Amino acid sequence: MTGLIMKTRRRLVGAGLLLGALALAACDVTLPAVGTGGPRINTSKPVPVALLIPRGSGQSGDEILAASLESAARLAMTDLSGVEIDLRVYATAGSPAQAASVADQAVSEGAKIILGPVYGAAANAAGTAVAARNVNVLAFSNNTDIAGGNVYVLGNTFENTANRLVNFAAANGKGNILIVNGQDAAEEKGRAAIASAIARSGATQAGTTSFELSQNGVVQAVPLITSAAQSSGANAIFYTSGTAGALPILSQLVTENGIDKTTTQFIGLQRWDIPVGALELGPLQGGWFAVPDPALTDQFRSRYQAVHGEPPHPIAGLAYDGIAAIGALVQAGKADALTGAALTQPTGFSGVNGVFRLRADGTNERGLAVATIRENKVVVIDPAPRSFGGAGL
Repeated sequence: MTGLIMKTRRRLVGAGLLLGALALAACDVTLPAVGTGGPRINTSKPVPVALLIPRGSGQSGDEILAASLESAARLAMTDLSGVEIDLRVYATAGSPAQAASVADQAVSEGAKIILGPVYGAAANAAGTAVAARNVNVLAFSNNTDIAGGNVYVLGNTFENTANRLVNFAAANGKGNILIVNGQDAAEEKGRAAIASAIARSGATQAGTTSFELSQNGVVQAVPLITSAAQSSGANAIFYTSGTAGALPILSQLVTENGIDKTTTQFIGLQRWDIPVGALELGPLQGGWFAVPDPALTDQFRSRYQAVHGEPPHPIAGLAYDGIAAIGALVQAGKADALTGAALTQPTGFSGVNGVFRLRADGTNERGLAVATIRENKVVVIDPAPRSFGGAGL
């Protein structure tokens, strides 16, 4: 084992491994009061919608994201039939304080619903700022900690992914699951989502093993992970780490240390097809992960690129989905179209990422496909449902 550790340490240094957290970040939140309802609207006139984007932060990534979200929202508006949206764009600079300020300004200027912001703390601040004014917020965040009251999260959540994959594993003979997570707030939240999914399904939790998010932490954890998998009889290992973090080297060392992935199924909470280079990682071949409906996301990507000459940001589709949901509700011609009761209709909505619906607690359910990697290519092994009540939901 000493030789393996030394060899691995050299590989880690040579590869320049960066151990990062998940995209979801935990934050301290103060939830608005539950049951804020929503405003009454005149559906025969353009509906004022505020779009809050992270423009003005000084970060180039935020500027690219902001532009892509706005472009996707406007693309969705062109697809609406019999509905007019008066889209008003506000810059949050990625700041909770500014998000609260512009959310309040937007409602003062007539906005009947808020789409965005992106970051969890900013979305929570925006929701709190307008809760007493009876306006709902459809945030681009995937952080369920901020969901509730008048704040609904549109981003795909750990809970969605964990439920989909655990149920699929249980149905396919891989239901004795060992959870492996990095020791930070986001990966701990991912671990909890997987454990909850296991408890609700026919699967069994074989155990849980965590590791310090450092080079040495990964190396030191490998014997513990393999021992836990072998002693518990686990036939699946569910990783919370992603391809931009610990997963590449962690999965490699686990296989080198005696875990046969032909009998022990590797499962990922994060997408394993991003970046594209991750598809070439040997230990991830044959692993399971969840993706939005590929046919629909490909259609959106192609349409967006045809219009704008470049691909959309990976989460730009959430802006399209938000406008699509608002348009579908307004099209019914009811004055209460943007209330909490309307937003949480059980039939849900169809978006560029597949079917989705908002829940009364501010979280969401999304129809996801189960995919694997074969010969460095993504292959869907269980398609995303096209309606609620179907397979995988």
